[in-house]
Amino acid sequence: MTSDRARHARRLFRGIAPEYERMGAVLGFGQDARWRRFMVEQVRPIPGSWVLDVASGTGLVARELAARRNVRVVSLDPSEPMLRAGTAPAWAAGLDGRIHPVLGRAEELPFSDAVFDAVTFTYLLRYVDDPEATIRELTRVLRPGGTMACLEFHVPSGTLEHAGWWA
Repeated sequence: MTSDRARHARRLFRGIAPEYERMGAVLGFGQDARWRRFMVEQVRPIPGSWVLDVASGTGLVARELAARRNVRVVSLDPSEPMLRAGTAPAWAAGLDGRIHPVLGRAEELPFSDAVFDAVTFTYLLRYVDDPEATIRELTRVLRPGGTMACLEFHVPSGTLEHAGWWA
């Protein structure tokens, strides 16, 4: 069953797919590439492992994982236009054989239990109705001892915290 949040996200991302990466850099105040690198550095699967990147969008994290960690990545997103927008950059980077786009939703993953060495997701929980159930579903496909990494942000409101946020 598709929720109102999921429908909203699909409509939102369908319209911005070609410009998503540029818009993400602006909305992330130029910090998004640094955040992605940091998250990918925390995920340490052995080369050749399988990683599931959920809410992958245009595959920014998937490309970073495939390039820096030499892993195979399933790039899952509910928006076909977003997945399509990520195909050319993956191909141009020589990563097309290591990134496998899959149309699907985080709440109902189309995979067997315990098949991924790591699971990553970016800005996912704001678009699901039941974050706790979604985390359980992500955990279901993670192998025992695997790594789950999340990238999310919030701009601090205090002056001192805000100044440190840019560092």
